[in-house]
Amino acid sequence: MRNMLDTLSFRVSPEDEYNHPVDDAKNFNESMYINIFDFNRAMGGWFRVGNRPNEGNAEVTCCLYIPDGSVGFIFSRPNISSNESLDAAGLKFEVQEPLKRIRVTYGGPVCLLKNPHEMAKPMKAFAENPIVDCSVALDFQAVGPVFGGEMVNRDGSPFREPPEEAFAKAHYEQHMSGAGTIRVQEREWKIDGFGLRDHSWGPRYWQNIFWYRWLPMNFGPDLGFMFMIMGREDGNHQMMGIMLENGRYVPFRDVELQTEWDENYYQTALKVKAGTDDGVHEIEGRVLSLIPLRNRRKNEAGDVLETRITEGMTEYRYRGRVGYGMSEYLDQIIHGEPAGKEKG
Repeated sequence: MRNMLDTLSFRVSPEDEYNHPVDDAKNFNESMYINIFDFNRAMGGWFRVGNRPNEGNAEVTCCLYIPDGSVGFIFSRPNISSNESLDAAGLKFEVQEPLKRIRVTYGGPVCLLKNPHEMAKPMKAFAENPIVDCSVALDFQAVGPVFGGEMVNRDGSPFREPPEEAFAKAHYEQHMSGAGTIRVQEREWKIDGFGLRDHSWGPRYWQNIFWYRWLPMNFGPDLGFMFMIMGREDGNHQMMGIMLENGRYVPFRDVELQTEWDENYYQTALKVKAGTDDGVHEIEGRVLSLIPLRNRRKNEAGDVLETRITEGMTEYRYRGRVGYGMSEYLDQIIHGEPAGKEKG
């Protein structure tokens, strides 16, 4: 398995926190994502706005994992005419201090699902579950530096991919603390927890990665992890892993992942074994709540391409500490089955 850090470097500046010029690629995307989990309440959620100005719309998602096991979820594609801000369909990202502080607000509907697995059939799920009012106001503060940025080769030359094959020209992530309020109908929670955010720009189709496993997690202000394993159609794998330890990132040399699955090939539990120069780190995860999502588009031949993304709120354990985060598993659907089933 190839370590992506062996061949790529990254560059990022405070100016990259703001939206970038739109290039000619039809599938140009600029997006921000953030998640948060309150350790005491064992609840949380994630939020994403992805502008696609050359397609004339944005992808807007709000997903809330509620303590009673239900999930509040909404996805929409509102029309947009520019890439001036990440503010659409009631969800807004505001950079308050570059690379340090972000504010996220949402006001609008969510579909309240007692059984979030029903979202595997979204039309039916939205028709049969109540649509309720929701509001979110969260302020985030960095607990570590930024990891990633615009991808360049080791010699500093630009890393180039054809737009029709790309997933992001640039991408960075950062562990955060966050606090604020989440309200669903008449219920309101004061949230105080930790999460991870990312910012991406450049051409993207969700169908351009055969499968991946993304594992962001936090154990407090002093400790966090992020692992990414990607599988290619030719059978080759790539990986990346980092540990946030007392305000600095430590890269992993290698990462192994074992996953337990249910009958739908949704992840239910996992184990990570990763090595640094200082030794081996083992982490166990248990999925507390999972919602299956999908993305569809037609290619130039008119074929419908389908991608499944299972979004699991996950409890993690590491050397006696308990933390929370996500297990996000993306798979292309090939002949009705996920491409990476039983992998990772």
